[in-house]
Amino acid sequence: MKRLHIRPEVQAIRERILATRRDFHQHPEVSWKETRTQERILERLRELSLSDVRPIARTGATALIEGGKRGPCVLWRADMDALPVPERSSLSFASTNEGVMHACGHDAHMAIALGIAEVLAARRDSLRGSVRMVFQPAEEAAGGAQACIADGVLESPHVSTVLGLHISADIPIGAINVAPGPFFAAPTAFRITIEGRGGHAAAPHQSIDAVVVAAHVITALQTVVSRSVAPSESAVLTVGKLAGGFRGNVIAESATMTGTIRSYTDAIRAAMLQRTEEIVAGVSAAFQAAYAFEHSTSCPPLVNDPGVTEFVRDEAAAFFGPQAIVAVPTMGAEDMSVFLQERPGCYFWLGARNEAKGIAGRHHDSAFVIDEDALVLGVEFGLRLIEGRLGAR
Repeated sequence: MKRLHIRPEVQAIRERILATRRDFHQHPEVSWKETRTQERILERLRELSLSDVRPIARTGATALIEGGKRGPCVLWRADMDALPVPERSSLSFASTNEGVMHACGHDAHMAIALGIAEVLAARRDSLRGSVRMVFQPAEEAAGGAQACIADGVLESPHVSTVLGLHISADIPIGAINVAPGPFFAAPTAFRITIEGRGGHAAAPHQSIDAVVVAAHVITALQTVVSRSVAPSESAVLTVGKLAGGFRGNVIAESATMTGTIRSYTDAIRAAMLQRTEEIVAGVSAAFQAAYAFEHSTSCPPLVNDPGVTEFVRDEAAAFFGPQAIVAVPTMGAEDMSVFLQERPGCYFWLGARNEAKGIAGRHHDSAFVIDEDALVLGVEFGLRLIEGRLGAR
């Protein structure tokens, strides 16, 4: 990684940024229960004497940094919630909330956002416009982004651009992953229930074995992507759980499968859902079983605006260097997509992997770790993006 220029104002608050992240990491809270986290954020925003400091979306927070000159409003979004994952790390600031952990970097996102707010607050008079800081609850669940928007964060003043980042344990520190267009997939959860007829394991001819039907369904579903989606498109269908039966000598009366469909477009998602139900119906009929098929989509695909993304890439090339930019969309899901449906903007991955330091964790894993040097880079780069959109440099 090349030596990157960090402004003195950011270097001066480095220890506070790290301490903030460690405090959040030590006290993680799951979706819709981020009450302590909310209190800490609101307290810090008030200390900075920002405008419109208030709770939103039940357990979220927002504030407005009003510039000294008229101009557009840029929204910076950070998510807040942790995961129901027990931590097994040797960190001195490991989770004290048993069974809950910041295993996806949201603690870092909040610390970066508060660092950005602190630097901007100190020079607000020079800003040509305003910055709406949004701390969003329940990214890992559903409804957090929608609840923030319902509480008016895109208006008063009208937001023109939305920005945000996600810490990445997959790319090295000093690198950035960003691309225009579809960048995260839409997640559709599904549940398939097979109803057969139970009976004694020694008399299978008198029964309809729901587990056997489910096995054939799972096998047939492997053709949804390979034979029903164009090779030029990206899609995923995964059955992650199968449950059926209760004793080894009893034929299962019912079986349940749950899984996920991921896609970048509504059309592909609709086609995959249709084909999935056709397969479930056909296989069930072949075995004289009944079925139920339920599904729900928690957020749309995340689509980065081409113009804003080009701006982010240009800024990244100037700061990190052109060689540090990659463009690899993911089939993961992220409800920042809800904001980007309403306003043009860009969401990107910020590298936090450092194998030289032994930092090579995985997201949503109980041993997830990041290189904290990425926090300072996130603050500096976030400031450059906001200042660039406001013409403040």
